[in-house]
Order: sequence, then C-alpha cells, then structure tokens
Amino acid sequence: MKSFLSRLRGWVLQPQISLFHEFRPPPYGGSNQFFLALRTELQQRSYKVSDNVIASKTKSCLLNAFAFDVNLLRKLNRENCKIVHRVDGPVGTYRGTDHGVDQSVAQLNQEFADATIFQSNYSLQANLALGLEFKNPTVVLNAADHRIFSKKTDTFDPNKKVKIIASSWSDHPNKGGPVYKWLDTQLDWTRFEFTFVGRTQFEFQNIRSLPAVPSHELAALLQQHDIYITASLHESCSNALIEALSVGLPAIYVQSGGNPEIVKQAGFGFTDKEEIPHLLQLLVEEYKTRQAQISISTLDEVVDQYLFVMGIGR
Repeated sequence: MKSFLSRLRGWVLQPQISLFHEFRPPPYGGSNQFFLALRTELQQRSYKVSDNVIASKTKSCLLNAFAFDVNLLRKLNRENCKIVHRVDGPVGTYRGTDHGVDQSVAQLNQEFADATIFQSNYSLQANLALGLEFKNPTVVLNAADHRIFSKKTDTFDPNKKVKIIASSWSDHPNKGGPVYKWLDTQLDWTRFEFTFVGRTQFEFQNIRSLPAVPSHELAALLQQHDIYITASLHESCSNALIEALSVGLPAIYVQSGGNPEIVKQAGFGFTDKEEIPHLLQLLVEEYKTRQAQISISTLDEVVDQYLFVMGIGR
C-alpha cells in the first residue's frame, strides 16, 4: 500500500510533458518509432505525458519537425510552457527535391521553439549550410526501445551461412532499393543469405523480401541475423540502423548522412556499392571485434538528455 501511495504521489507531483506528434500504430516510420519509445520511457518514469495538448500544468512540450497540428498549437496558451523542437533532415536533400519543407520547419522553429534538438551533427550542419536558423540547437542521437530491441544471445559462427538483413518503412529509392537490387545478382549465395523487411519498389530473385512488421516481430527477425546493411542516403539518424545495432548486429553502411556517427567502429562504410562484397568478407573476418565496438546511447541516456533540454530534471 505504501509503495502504491508513493508512486501515486510521485505521479501527481511530476511535471506534465506534452508530445506534439501524429502517433501511428507500428509498423511506421523511424520518427514515429522514436516518439513511441520516448513516450513509453517517460511514462515508465511516472511523468504525466499527454499528446497534442497543453494544459495549465504542462511544463514542457516537444514538437516533432512538421508532423504535428500547427493550427492547434497556435490556439493554445504556451506562456508557461517551454517548447522544444525536434528537427531532422534536410528533407529536401533526403527526398531529392526541395518542396520548401526545410524552410517551413525553420519558420516553425522561429515561431514556437525555445530550444532545438537535432538528431545528428550531420543534420545540424546540413541545415545550417542551407542558411536556416534555429533556436538554441543541440544534438541528441536517437535510441531504440531496449524492451523490444534487446541483445541477441547466440554467438556468430563464420562457418555457417552469414545472414544479412536490411529494413525500411519507406520505399523511396534513396532508401537503398537500387543497391539491394544490385546485390541480389552479385552476392555469393552459397555464402550469404539476405532478408529485406519493409517496403520496396524492387523485386528480388535471391533476397527474401518480407512486408513491414510491428516492432516486436522486427526485433525477432534482427536477432536471427548476423549483419545489418543500409544503403539509405541522407538519413538524419536512422532508427532502423540503431535498432539493428541495439540487437547486436555490426553494420555495413553507405557513407552518407548520420550513418557514420551512429556506427563508428562497429562496421564498415562504403561509397560505391561494388565495395560491399569485400566489406562483407572483411566484417565476417573481424566480426567479434566489430561487434564488441557497438557503442550507441541507451534510451535511458537519450531521455535524460531530452529532459535536460526540456528543462525538467530526471
């Protein structure tokens, strides 16, 4: 009884936090994945979390890029609420065309934000290079939900077929589809297996293609594989890549966007797809060393950083 009353008292006294994001049931994009993990962790810490509303006791509000109801936010009383804006992109670079989204995000930032969180140094510098301005920017990389994406327990056996996996919610060509299609005809299929999970515009002959699945199913699939590969271009901070590393998979990644910041020494980067077969063999040879160098922030650490920027103690 005492424990229950203590938790109840802590819940009542905790400051309220509001998340402005269009939440979707998974499977969905990486931004949605992160906000679901963030909300779960905040609730686990007994913070009172609301979605898309600012009440009289709301101390801080987190906006997700442009994926929130701007008109609703304008109508709410924000006087005593610290507004933090989570920004990614540049979206124009990622999409390959400029729809004015990045300029719109910067304008929203100037209108609403007290502080800004970028998801990688790449994203911050690339946005600044466009001449855009943001309020009090800082960098906090993403993290995966450890309750779902837990470390695999089996050990790597180089004498068995090496199992490669890639994943993507979006089927945009910049998500790596053309590279995977090339690998479909180039890899030694007596040595490797390859599974793609998600949406793609391409059909494969040798790569096993599975539809997008909910997080728990994706985590189980990742745990059944050895190496993660991503050819996704201009990613701010790939949640899919972080999820794979969280499970314990070293990675082969395209040298683009925030990928090098995330992987560091836990794999190898490529600039040309023809480098991949050699890098795969090298990763197999150095598997234990590279796997041991996986170094990503935990969800607990990332939430601490978010709370600090939002002006809320742990």
